Amino acid sequence: MKMESSNVQVLPNYMKVFTPARVRAIRRTLGTWYRLNKRDLPWRQTRDPYRIWISEIMLQQTRVAAVIPYYQRFFQQFPSIAALAEASDDALLSAWAGLGYYSRARNLRAAARKIVEAGAFPATFDDILALPGVGPYTAAAIASICFDAPHAVLDGNVMRVLARLTRNKGDILSSRTRAALQESAQTLLDAGSPAEHNQAMMELGAVICTPRDPACEECPLLKYCLARVAGLESELPIKGRRAEIRRVRRSLLVAIRNGNILLWQRAQDAAMLGGFWELPEPHQLPEAKTAKLLHKFSHAITNHVYDFHVMAVRVSQEPSTLQWTPLNQLSALPLSTVTRKALLALRVLPYDTT
Repeated sequence: MKMESSNVQVLPNYMKVFTPARVRAIRRTLGTWYRLNKRDLPWRQTRDPYRIWISEIMLQQTRVAAVIPYYQRFFQQFPSIAALAEASDDALLSAWAGLGYYSRARNLRAAARKIVEAGAFPATFDDILALPGVGPYTAAAIASICFDAPHAVLDGNVMRVLARLTRNKGDILSSRTRAALQESAQTLLDAGSPAEHNQAMMELGAVICTPRDPACEECPLLKYCLARVAGLESELPIKGRRAEIRRVRRSLLVAIRNGNILLWQRAQDAAMLGGFWELPEPHQLPEAKTAKLLHKFSHAITNHVYDFHVMAVRVSQEPSTLQWTPLNQLSALPLSTVTRKALLALRVLPYDTT
């Protein structure tokens, strides 16, 4: 006798957690916790879409503590979207120097020009998403925080919270797992207060449900967390395979003459760091004579760690690709992060290296 296939459907973990009663309890508990414990951050003192937009772009791949001074200086230099739209390359890149991922700054200016042309900041998720450099997460954050649109955010912090809360063992780098977590986020979203709810979820991931050593005993959602029940809170979320870290040694050359330093500028349309100024490396000054080791430092980019040696050198002639630049004008130039780190050595440089 042929057995009929079962029609029983296995519920995904988020549906086991997010029953209507639990959803209400989680929203209420999370909201109360956030109002009592949220950090005092400058972008939480406004609902101006320009300021929220800038903060969200700056916070991509960058720590909060590092962003705050950049955020404050940015609005001193570009107090309005119109001012950003009119920014020169040097002014824009100089303001962004040190934050990395410099295409973000150029996308900001391109988006600012679209906003100025339209006459107002877009107010819907789809219209915000259409801006250059804006993805689903950023669009959801701006739409919910500034316009109370019921769109759940899904950044790294929120994915971590939800993966643990629902005990999702999928790879968060996969589109399938992200879609499941987005569905979880949307199910849990408090549509009556999306701005507070989204910020509470992000805050929980940033300060309690951290990547390593999560403070589970302080978590307001502890009793709802399936990963904690199973003892898997330190194993989730799963994030693919870690790439092997490669170390590379490189040298940077410091040549100073009569108050000028020798630099070179990347092409404006270069794929990486276009328009930024850099210290030369040995292949650019093959005739240079090394005078002294000034400084050593390391700089990590994705799965590479670069060990830099900063050398003072003497040069008799320089190629046309390099330019003598006044030391007192360095602060106005867009210098790469590596160059900025290297030039810290100049604070103790006791002599002209001619």
